[in-house]
Amino acid sequence: MYEYLETADPALVAAGKLKRVAVDPVSRVEGHGKVTLLLDEDNKVQQARLHIVEFRGFEKFIQGRPYWELPVMVQRLCGICPVSHHLAAAKAIDQLVGVDPANLPPAADKLRRLLHFGQVLQSHALHFFHLSSPDLLFGFESEIGKRNVMAVLADYPDIGLQGVKLRKYGQEVIRMVSGKRIHGTGAIPGGMNKALSKEERDYLKQDIAQIVIWAQAALQLVTKVHTSHLPYYDDFATIRSKYLSLTKPNGALELYHGGIRVKDEQGGTLVDQYDYCDYPELIREEVRSWTYMKFPYLTSLGKADGWYRVGPLARVNNCDFIDTPLAEAARVAFKQHGGETMVHSTLAFHWTRMIELLHCAESIQTLLDDPDLMSSDLVAKGEKRYEGIGVIEAPRGTLFHHYQIDENDIVTKANLIVSTTSNNTAMNESVRQVAAEYLSGRELTEPLLNNLEVAIRAYDPCLSCATHAVGKMPLQLELVDADGKLVDKLIRHSSGEFIHGSE
Repeated sequence: MYEYLETADPALVAAGKLKRVAVDPVSRVEGHGKVTLLLDEDNKVQQARLHIVEFRGFEKFIQGRPYWELPVMVQRLCGICPVSHHLAAAKAIDQLVGVDPANLPPAADKLRRLLHFGQVLQSHALHFFHLSSPDLLFGFESEIGKRNVMAVLADYPDIGLQGVKLRKYGQEVIRMVSGKRIHGTGAIPGGMNKALSKEERDYLKQDIAQIVIWAQAALQLVTKVHTSHLPYYDDFATIRSKYLSLTKPNGALELYHGGIRVKDEQGGTLVDQYDYCDYPELIREEVRSWTYMKFPYLTSLGKADGWYRVGPLARVNNCDFIDTPLAEAARVAFKQHGGETMVHSTLAFHWTRMIELLHCAESIQTLLDDPDLMSSDLVAKGEKRYEGIGVIEAPRGTLFHHYQIDENDIVTKANLIVSTTSNNTAMNESVRQVAAEYLSGRELTEPLLNNLEVAIRAYDPCLSCATHAVGKMPLQLELVDADGKLVDKLIRHSSGEFIHGSE
């Protein structure tokens, strides 16, 4: 592992023996992050950190609001996966009105699942085709003008258009269920506010068969790309880790509701079907001085050994099977890759993301034939409680929402652990691996910037959402010598223009 690169020797820092290189900002959806490197006189990396420099503060300002506002308010956390926050909050406030997941009306449960499948499908398509496919199709150090979805559409029009249409379909699913493609409303305390009409159901059924075919093509594409660049794709940014995700009681992949499963680096089960309402005993969060993002870890293993990864790679590694046939066949083939029980390749996040995209398409196809989607039995009631916890598998990983209210139904406490937070240690480890194995001792060049971003982008964190904004992500990389003198600078402006050694 590369944790030795988290903090450089203080004596070297105090003596001014290290030069600082900063990638600032590495854009993210909800704000900005940056990568800093400290190099010695031989350009060897002595420290590498991914800093999240924005304070989110959502947990604080939703305090004092009535609980029923939460599913609408918290989805403003994200413009890419608002449905995941909407549903995690909805699951929590179900408990506040005395409704457990098992008591939710079947129609409400299925409508929420349909909504979530649409969310995951559109988010995975957005990330793979719009943000990551330029790296995968043109190369990590390709010409800067190629690193955007417009170049993909120009050079690979069929692939680019399929990506756009896959995402559009997921958004249409969201619109039919919640009224809007982004920041709609659907889930309410104890259920859903509307069923699908026959017209809405039939509208979605028109294209679902084609969506499944395109999802298969996307999976074939990422499989080909990954296996055509071995062992490089297996090694780049790769770390060995534990994995946390929800699974169904029978061990199947689960995105909406299940028990927590944690597996270790060798595939041994550490926790299985753990009640997520007890997560405060399972997980703790560490604060470090150099970033606003916390570092969650498994309480039983401690800070040093308890960190883990979440998201598509974790879910596919952890589950015993996928309950849709095409995705299950893809999972079996994937698990045979590498010859180990667990696949640790960081770039395999892309591969598993497309397996899940196919699973979502298959699941939507099945659900659209379920008459419960048009049922009017949508809301359950119970007795008021003062604490609610909702957990869901968002596109980027396991998402926790935890609320407490007072006798006036006002939120008094909130805690959110979002997927990117759970991957914080892992992303830092991957950045350090790339810094140590691919950058250390080399002269700074612009393509090196993208190697760092490729490592971060594989996790599909919120910060990656803007990094491929049609090549407009502003970046600045500085090389400072041991005396603190600036010796080199590379700047990429928001216009996409790259300037070497200039202000």
